[in-house]
Amino acid sequence: MTTLVRAPRVVTAELDLVDGWIAVSDGRVAAVGTGPAPAHDRVVDAPGTVVPGFVDLHAHGALGHDFASCSADEARAAVAHHAGRGTAHLVASIATGTVPDTVAALHRLRPLVVDGTLAGLHLEGPWLAPARRGAHAVALLHPPTPAEFELLVDAGGVALRVVTLAPELPGAIETIHRLVDAGIVTAIGHTDADTEQVQRAVDAGATLVTHLFNGMPPLHHREPGPVGVALTDERLTVECIVDGHHLDPVAVDLVRRAAGDRLVFVSDAMAATGCADGPYRIAGSDVVVDGGVAMLADGSSLAGSTITVGDAVARVLAARPDDAARPDDAARHDVREAVAASSVRAAALLGLRPPLTVGGAADLVVLDPEGRPTPLEVPA
Repeated sequence: MTTLVRAPRVVTAELDLVDGWIAVSDGRVAAVGTGPAPAHDRVVDAPGTVVPGFVDLHAHGALGHDFASCSADEARAAVAHHAGRGTAHLVASIATGTVPDTVAALHRLRPLVVDGTLAGLHLEGPWLAPARRGAHAVALLHPPTPAEFELLVDAGGVALRVVTLAPELPGAIETIHRLVDAGIVTAIGHTDADTEQVQRAVDAGATLVTHLFNGMPPLHHREPGPVGVALTDERLTVECIVDGHHLDPVAVDLVRRAAGDRLVFVSDAMAATGCADGPYRIAGSDVVVDGGVAMLADGSSLAGSTITVGDAVARVLAARPDDAARPDDAARHDVREAVAASSVRAAALLGLRPPLTVGGAADLVVLDPEGRPTPLEVPA
């Protein structure tokens, strides 16, 4: 059974088509094109631009469930919330806890990576800088040790895809070498490192920057630090939380202009995502969510977001004039940028097939004229 999905515009990892179509068979992409279509059994007309499902490298949970402490069934519910807003692949981020609790979380979530519910696991802590802790409890943070490395990496196994650490900590550079040798993406984050320390980390194999600008020193013209290196070193992919709170729109535009071909949208969604305002807890710290903004109870720091990657896409597309008001090439580039930042680059970092290419999963999302996403269900 083949379903032909037609749309006024189709944007994939490789193509940008006007009046395009995607042939879907058994839940996978059989062909993509424009003009004459292959034989098909039925047609679905999409009411807007079709783009790939989003890939979220960094999410802590949803619906009151924190990946660091929730059950497997609760984790599935949290993933389903993100999926309902267009996220096709999600890496579960485990925030700082005690080492035994972190090992238990890795064991508990590993089967969800094996069965495809999750795209991988991400350790954000405990190898972070106390001076840039964000929501992570200071008492739980410490430098890496060889014994702890073995314990955590063994617990995560092949499911452990990303580890964030502060490269200035004792033993961090050696740990980066070991993570890279194990095939684990190493991210620089929650760091007070200077420029030279960050450059050493990149030379050792770090390839990702965790939520750029947040959890690190600000950009300074005489000490560029993590932000300066991230914006200029082509070896680094950079995460941004585009929720209107973590970054000013000017900062987002700065990243887009300086490192646009390396920008990745992440949600950093904490347990309150999809829930009412109120008290929550993450990484050993008490959090209060007010107006959808998560802050430490003492007001000293943001504590993750309550968005999905789809919300970030809607925000950046809504921030620019609509297609009708712009030359075709400029307007089309906006959506291509959003597709690259919301799915293509993260998929590449994780070693996934380029989104919406022949043979891959037919994870389809429709963008309305304002850029708001809705998953498109293709009948089996």
